[in-house]
Amino acid sequence: MNYTFEKLRDIIECFDPCMDNYLYVYDIIQDLYFISERAKKRFALSSNCFTNAVEEHRKFVYSEDYDALKVELEEVARGERDRHNMQYRWLNKECVPVWINCRGKVLRESDGRPHFLIGSINEIGQQQKADNISGLLGEASFKSRMKAFGTKSVDGFVLRIGIDDFSDINERFGVEYGDRILKTVADDISSQLTGNQKAYRMTGDEFLIEDLVESNVFGIGPDENDADELFHRIRKAVDESICKSGYEAVYTISAGIISSENTSVRGYKELMKYSQFALSEAKKRGKNRAYQFQMEDYEKFLHRREILRSLREAVSLGYQGFELYFQPIVRAKDESLYAAEALLRIHDKNGNFISPAEAIPILEESGLIIPVGKWIIQNAFSMCTECRKYYPEFRVSINLSYVQILKSPLMMELKQMIEHSGISCSGIIVELTESGYLEGTPAVRSVWNDMKQLRIQIALDDFGTGYSNLMNISNLEPDIVKLDRGFTLKALSRSYEYQLMQYVIEMVHKLNQYVCVEGVETKEDLEKIKALGPDLIQGYYYSKPCSRDEFLKKFFGYSE
Repeated sequence: MNYTFEKLRDIIECFDPCMDNYLYVYDIIQDLYFISERAKKRFALSSNCFTNAVEEHRKFVYSEDYDALKVELEEVARGERDRHNMQYRWLNKECVPVWINCRGKVLRESDGRPHFLIGSINEIGQQQKADNISGLLGEASFKSRMKAFGTKSVDGFVLRIGIDDFSDINERFGVEYGDRILKTVADDISSQLTGNQKAYRMTGDEFLIEDLVESNVFGIGPDENDADELFHRIRKAVDESICKSGYEAVYTISAGIISSENTSVRGYKELMKYSQFALSEAKKRGKNRAYQFQMEDYEKFLHRREILRSLREAVSLGYQGFELYFQPIVRAKDESLYAAEALLRIHDKNGNFISPAEAIPILEESGLIIPVGKWIIQNAFSMCTECRKYYPEFRVSINLSYVQILKSPLMMELKQMIEHSGISCSGIIVELTESGYLEGTPAVRSVWNDMKQLRIQIALDDFGTGYSNLMNISNLEPDIVKLDRGFTLKALSRSYEYQLMQYVIEMVHKLNQYVCVEGVETKEDLEKIKALGPDLIQGYYYSKPCSRDEFLKKFFGYSE
C-alpha cells in the first residue's frame, strides 16, 4: 500500500476548505485518528488528532450511542467490515447532541489486514442549503448570509411569507399537488424580486425574502413601504397563477415584515424569532395580509407567554396561587341573599395578581381551562356545602367555558361531583355566554339539555353585548338572563338604554324567566334599577368579590 497516515492527513487538510463535510482518517494499526480542523470548532473535541481512538470517542459521542459505535469500530479493526455507515450523535461545544452520518471505507494491506478507515461525517440534522421543490436557496443559506454581516449594522427589510391553510391543500389534493403549489408560489415570488433582493425556502409552506445592506454603504436602505409594495405585487402574481390554473385550488398568502426603520435588524436568531412572530400575527389578524412587526405587540406576546408559563407551573403545583372569590347575588324585592357567583383569582409565584381578563383566554387557548375548570367546580361546591349549613337555600353560580363542554367529559364529571358533595342540583347555577352557545356544536346543545334535565339552573350571561338577540331568550329558555354590566352603565346614564332595559325585563318576565342586573354600584343605581322590576341584582353596592372566609364572615357571621 502506497498510502501513509501523513499523506492521507495532508489530503484531508488540502480538501478541507472546499468541503461542507468533515473528512477523517483512522489508522487502525497505529490507533491514530485525524479529522478536519473545522470539526474541533464544532464538536466537543479536545484535539482533531488523537490516539486510543475508540476510547477517546467516548468523550464526544452521545452516551446512548457510544456502545453501538464501539461495537462497529471493533468489527472494523478485526477486519469483519469493509464499510462503515452509521447514524448517531456527537456532542457540540455546548454538549448538545447533534445527529451525524459517519461513512467510511476500509483500506487493507496486501495481506488483508485492515490498515485505514477513511471517510467523511456530515450533519444530517442540519437544514439543506437549497430546496429542490421550490428551486430556492434554503434556510441554511440565509443563516450564512446573516453571518456575513457579523456585528455590522444593517438596513433594509425581511419579508416572511406563508401560504394560508396550506395543510388543507395537502389533505384535499395530496402532497404532490402541494409541492406544485409550493413551486408555483416560489416562481411568483422570484418573478417580483428586484435589485439585491433574495428569496429562500424556509420550513413547510414558508418563504423568506431579504433586501439587506450594510448601513451607510449604499445610502438609505430599502424600507417597510418597499416591503409592503413587494408583498402586494407577489399577492397579485399568486392570484394570477390561481386564475391560470382554472381555480383548481384557491389559496392566499400572509406575510410578516421586519424593517430596520422601526426595529434593529440584527442577528439570525433574532430575525427568525421576530419574523415568525410577525407572520403568525398576520395570520391571526385574518390572513391574506401583511403585518409590520411592532415591538410593543411582541412584548405583549412575550407577556402572554410568561403568563402561560406561570399558569402551567401553578397547575402542576396543585393550583398554587389560585383562589375562588365570591360575589353575592341578591333578590331585588327584599335584598335577601339568593346566590354567590364564584370568580377565579390568580397570583403568580411572586405574588403578582394576574387579571382574569388576561388569564381566562390563555387558559382556554392552552386547554388548561379543563383541569382549572374542574378545580373551580370542586371548590365552588365545597363553598356551597359550607354556606348551606347557615342558609339551606343558598346557591352557587359557576361560569363554564365552552372549551370544557367541547373537550372534556363535563356532564359525567359534574354528576360525580354533585354526588360526592351531596349538593342538590337546585343549589347550582351554571352561567354560559350567549355568544359561545350560538357558536357551539350539537355537543353544546346536548350539555345544555342535560343540565336542564338535572334541574340545574342555567343563566344566560353577558346579555346586552354584541351577540344579543331577543329571540334567543325564547329559543334557549334559560332560567336566568343576566344583563351585562356595560348594558347597565348605559341604562343608568342614557334614557334610550334605560327604556330598552325595561322592555327586555318585561319580555323576559312574560317568558317566566328571572332577570339579574349586573353592575349596580351605588344606592342611586339601586333605586333606578329596582324601579324596572328585575328579580336579582349583583354589583359592588352589595359587595365586591371577596375570599371564602370574608364572604362567610360578612353574610353569615362565621369566623374560624
